[in-house]
Amino acid sequence: MPRPRPITAALTAALLAPMTIAVPASADLAHVPGATVVPLGVPLSDVLLIGGVVAPGPEGRPALWNVSTGKPAHLNAVDPADGSRLVTAPLPGAEGGYAVTATPDGSIYAGTYDNGHLYRWRPGSGDTVEDLGRPLPDQTFIWRLISDQDGNIYGGTSPGGRVFRYDPRTGAVRDYGQPVPGQTYVKSIAYMDGKVYTGSYAQAHIAELDPQTGVARELPAPPGLGSIEGKQVYDINARDGRLYVRIGNAFPSPLFVYDVASGQWTDEIPDAHGLDVSPAGADGEIYLIQKSELKRYDPAARTLTGTGLTFTGRVQNARSIGWAELNLPDYPGTSVVGTLWRGDMFRYNPQTGKYAILPAAVRREPIEILSVAGGRTRAYAGGFLNGGLSLVDPESGTATFNRFSQVESVLEASDGRVWIGAYPDARLYSYVPSEPWSSPEYSPGPAGTPDNPRLAVNLKPELQMRARALAEVDGKIAVGTVPEGDRLGGALAVHDPKTGQTQVTRNVVQDESVFSLTARDGVVYGGTSITGGLGTTPPTRKEGAVFAWDVARSRKLWETLPVPGAGTVGSVTIGPDRKLWGVAGTTVFSVDPRRGRVLKRFVLGSTTAGGDIVATRKALYVGMDGGRIYRIDPESGRAPTLVVEHPLRRLAVQGDHRLLFSDGAELFRVDLRD
Repeated sequence: MPRPRPITAALTAALLAPMTIAVPASADLAHVPGATVVPLGVPLSDVLLIGGVVAPGPEGRPALWNVSTGKPAHLNAVDPADGSRLVTAPLPGAEGGYAVTATPDGSIYAGTYDNGHLYRWRPGSGDTVEDLGRPLPDQTFIWRLISDQDGNIYGGTSPGGRVFRYDPRTGAVRDYGQPVPGQTYVKSIAYMDGKVYTGSYAQAHIAELDPQTGVARELPAPPGLGSIEGKQVYDINARDGRLYVRIGNAFPSPLFVYDVASGQWTDEIPDAHGLDVSPAGADGEIYLIQKSELKRYDPAARTLTGTGLTFTGRVQNARSIGWAELNLPDYPGTSVVGTLWRGDMFRYNPQTGKYAILPAAVRREPIEILSVAGGRTRAYAGGFLNGGLSLVDPESGTATFNRFSQVESVLEASDGRVWIGAYPDARLYSYVPSEPWSSPEYSPGPAGTPDNPRLAVNLKPELQMRARALAEVDGKIAVGTVPEGDRLGGALAVHDPKTGQTQVTRNVVQDESVFSLTARDGVVYGGTSITGGLGTTPPTRKEGAVFAWDVARSRKLWETLPVPGAGTVGSVTIGPDRKLWGVAGTTVFSVDPRRGRVLKRFVLGSTTAGGDIVATRKALYVGMDGGRIYRIDPESGRAPTLVVEHPLRRLAVQGDHRLLFSDGAELFRVDLRD
C-alpha cells in the first residue's frame, strides 16, 4: 500500500492557489438583454487659461493671448479694452498649454500637452495656426516657452527635463539635454542677455545655459530656502538684469529676486501668486499678485506697494500680464493688464489708480470627467484639471455645474452628505446638496452664505497630493491618497465627521499609493499601486496589493499581492457573495475578506489598462480595456458576460439597476435587468 504523500508548504500553496480563467473573446460572449447605453450629455464645462502672454494682436494693438484647455485646446486673443474676442484658433491634438510666447516679428508660439507640440500663429492668419510638430520626439509636455531678440524659441519639457531651441528661419531644433542632470522636469524658463535660465522639478535647481556653447552652470539656491528636495521652481522671469524665481506650486509661494551681475540674491517676497510678473515699467517697477492683491514692486528700494485691486479664490494666477494702452477714460497712457485662470481679465492704471476685473470672451470648453459616482437619486461627475462638480439627473441628463477644484473622487454617504476628494493637497470636503453651493476658494455665493462644500481634511502636511479614493465605514470617511512630488508612499486617512478628528497612516502598504477603497463591517479594504507622486519616481516594488484595515483597532489585518506582475490594483468592491473583488491589469480577482487569500482570477482584458469594478445586489460589473463592460455572477459560477462595448474611462453604479460611465467629457447610463 503506497505511503501517503506528506503535505509540504509548497503543496499547500498549490492546493490553495486560485484558478485563473481565460475568458473567450468578445465575439464569443453573449450580450445581456436590455443593456442599452443612454447618452446623458456633457455635464462639465468651463474656462481654464494657464499659458499666456501680452503681445500684439491681429491689428498690431496689444492683446491678451492665452491657451484654453479643451479637446482640442485653443489659442485665444482678446482685446484688453473690452474683452472682445480677436482670435480663437484650435490647436489640433493638444489638450492645453502652459507655454505661450511672442517673437519680434509678431508671431505667437504655443507649447502644449499631452502631445508636446509647438504651434505658431502668424499675423494675418486669422483663426488658424501652424502645427510645427513635436520639437523633441520623446517629450510630451512643453512647460514654458521664451524667445530671444532674434526670434529663436526656447522651451522646457518633461518627462526628460530637457531644453530645446527652435530656429524659425530654418525649422531646425537643437536639443540641449538636461541643464541639471537627473532632473526630469524643466517647469520654467527665461531669457536675458544671451543666456537661458531654467528651473527644475522635483528638486529646485536653477541653471544658467549658454545657448551658443550648450554649457550649463547651476546658480546657488536662495538663502533661507532650506532643502531643495521635493520642491519645484514653478516660475522664472527675467526683468532688467534680475531674475524673479518663485519656488513652490500653483498657490502662494516665496518669490526670490536674483541680481545676475552681482550673482547675489537680493530679496524674498512671500506669498507671491505667480505665474508671472509684468515686464519692467518706465521706472524699473514690476507688478505682481501678492497676498491676493496686485502690487507694485520697486527692485531698487525692495518695496511693495498695494494698488487696491484684490482677487478672490484659491487660485489667483496670471501668466498673461503686461502693459497696454487702452484708450479708455480714467486709463491714460499705459495700464497693467492680464488674464486670470477662469477667463476674467483685469486692468490697473498707475496714474489714476483705477482698476477693474471684467469677463473676457473666451468660450467654455467641455471638461474631461475624472470621477463618477452614483447616489440614491442622482449622479455626480467630477472634472479633471479645470475641475468642477456636477449634479446630474440620471433620467434626463440635466446637470448643475459647480466650479471647483480637480475632483479625484466622490462619495454620497448614507446620510445624504456628499464627500469630495480634491487635488492638490489631498483635500476632503463635505457638501450638503440641499443647501446652496458656496465655495470661497472657487465659486463663492452671495455674501454671508455658509461654506458648502466645507473643507474637512487637508493632507498636505502628510506629504499627500491626490485624494484618489473614498469609502464610508461605520459613519467615518476613509480616504486613499497618492503622495506629492518625487516620493513614494500613499496614505490611508480615516476621518470622523462627528469629532472632526482624522487618523492618518502613511505607507499602509510600504511605498505604494492607495488607488481604491471599499468597506464592510468596520473594515476598510484597499487596492494599491507601485506608482508614486510622479510618473518618473522609480518604484521599489513590483506589484500592487490589496489590504484590510480594522478601523476600530487602527491596524492592518492582512496584505496580499493578488495578481503576479500587475503594478496597480485600480478598483475594489464587495460583491454580492460578500467576497472582496478587484481589478489589476487585465485580471479580475476575488479574495477571502477574512484571510486575504485569493480565490478566483478571470483574465478579461487584452491590455494592461484595467478599469473599475462595481456591484449590485446580484452581480458585479467591470470595465476593461477602455471599451467593454462585463457582468460577473459570482454565485452562478458562469463565465463573465459582455454587457456593453463602448469607449469608457470611469464606471459607477447608481441604485441597483443602473450603471454610469464616462467617455472623455460625456456621461452615459446603462439600464440593467438583473
